[in-house]
Amino acid sequence: MRKLVLFMHVSLDGYASDSNGGLGWIPYNEEFEKYAEEVVAEVGSPVYGRTTYRMMESYWPTVLDDPDASTHDLEHAKWVEDVKKIVISSTMDKAEWNNTIVIRDNIAEEINALKEQPGKNLVIFGSPGAAKTMLALGLIDELLLTICPVVLGSGKSAFDGGLEAIRLKLLSSRTFHSGIIATRYALEK
Repeated sequence: MRKLVLFMHVSLDGYASDSNGGLGWIPYNEEFEKYAEEVVAEVGSPVYGRTTYRMMESYWPTVLDDPDASTHDLEHAKWVEDVKKIVISSTMDKAEWNNTIVIRDNIAEEINALKEQPGKNLVIFGSPGAAKTMLALGLIDELLLTICPVVLGSGKSAFDGGLEAIRLKLLSSRTFHSGIIATRYALEK
């Protein structure tokens, strides 16, 4: 059975984006890029909320035609173009991007059916709103959190308001030269 894994960059105070929705506070570098490649290698289908999906849909297809794109970006753009993508949204009727399905209703049933299929894990990329919904529904099996060395003070979080206490078991952690701590937790159910 596949797992539903949340992969999210968070500030030290738990925000997944700043108050303007920005991600410029995440210290990307070669070491962090290699870690992201490791994470993508275990993904059978990326899962997005509407906002993150729209951001990805508007960016990654353009990379395929960019003569200045890095090898890493081109490889990721090809992967994300072809992989089966899942969007959790109550407002989208359909998705235009290649090989994308939209789940509007019956989220628990639809995600559980996808988890029963063979293959690599379903991985939520960012998407704090969709992540919060799936945490509340008890669908997430693991958290991959990259804790960045910054305090934002405000922003968007997957962990604020309305959630019951969630107990976690640390499976692994590692520290990068930039000060980012990459953690993997299992949810104790």
